[in-house]
Amino acid sequence: HIRLHTGERPFSCVHCNASFSHKNNLMRHMRTHTRERPFSCIQCNASFKYKSSLGVHMRSHSGERPYPCLHCKASFVVKDRLDVHMRLHTGERPFSCVHCNASFLWKANLTEHIRTHTGERPFSCVHCNASFSYKRILMRHVRTHTRERPFFCVHCNASFVTERRLITHKRTHTGERLFFCVHCDAFFARKANLTEHIRIHTGERPFSCVHCNASFTRKKQLMCHMSRQHGKKP
Repeated sequence: HIRLHTGERPFSCVHCNASFSHKNNLMRHMRTHTRERPFSCIQCNASFKYKSSLGVHMRSHSGERPYPCLHCKASFVVKDRLDVHMRLHTGERPFSCVHCNASFLWKANLTEHIRTHTGERPFSCVHCNASFSYKRILMRHVRTHTRERPFFCVHCNASFVTERRLITHKRTHTGERLFFCVHCDAFFARKANLTEHIRIHTGERPFSCVHCNASFTRKKQLMCHMSRQHGKKP
């Protein structure tokens, strides 16, 4: 316990510069180098570095989801996923762009957004010189070389390179109208849902709290914030 106060870390890793206050922590760390996975699942072939990871995995067999959301019917296997889910209700967007005022629920969305500023295109085609900002667009492009058409219409013999083109085609059979996102492959039956979704890409937060500086992508998130933080209905 004294080491918590003194900062002493007498147990050092022989493979890197890491050091630890307790031997058990060093032993856990060593598995990142040795790739030892001593904790095995008795129901499948999975194995894990840590006992806690095995415990989480076992819930995939038992169906246990011990972390429920207080605002909806969702429940989760691990608390971290619940914490991320809660942002949908609270409107929290912890990942902010350093180039503009956009902020995002998930780090992956921020990473993609930043490429609109930097012009970075990290995903390159092995068949030609084309490169892309997003992996999903690269995968779609590669099919122009391989001629793969994995999306089939259940109403006729037509097949398509992308799911989006299949969905557009199916509307010739069903007459259904859909609204497509210009930034990704998402689509919606209602235009209002598309408008909400696009804010994931743009970082727009049009619903502002009159009591503080908080702002949100959805009106429902603002109402939840007003109730929890200010005890008022907007």
